[in-house]
Amino acid sequence: MEYKRSKHHVYLLNYHIIFCPKRRKAVLVGKVKDRLLRIIQDKASQIQVDIIAFEIMPDHVHIFVSAYPTILIHKIIKAFKGVSSHILRKEFPHLLKIPSLWTHSYFVSTAGNISSETVKKYIEAQSRK
Repeated sequence: MEYKRSKHHVYLLNYHIIFCPKRRKAVLVGKVKDRLLRIIQDKASQIQVDIIAFEIMPDHVHIFVSAYPTILIHKIIKAFKGVSSHILRKEFPHLLKIPSLWTHSYFVSTAGNISSETVKKYIEAQSRK
């Protein structure tokens, strides 16, 4: 991980984010998983957030992102959860059986230069479990 630069900033802000479907339902599989991957990649590009690592498990999502200092982390999470819930529930009617797609809660942790590689390997190892 290298420090990023802009006209007035030098920064390295990496966030490990985890969020789950309501009632921890294992609904993030098959076509839903594939569509969620594309939705979040598109949204990250729109809000200028770089995805470093990304893994979707049947009952939770791990995303490791790098963001500009003025982008608030709760707004990043809200953007990911909001757009994905709207699109997925519209395209996959069976998801309407859940009162809302995502829980209100989430986990977020910052990672510096040294621990970023550890977090990245941890997320990538999730699919091998």
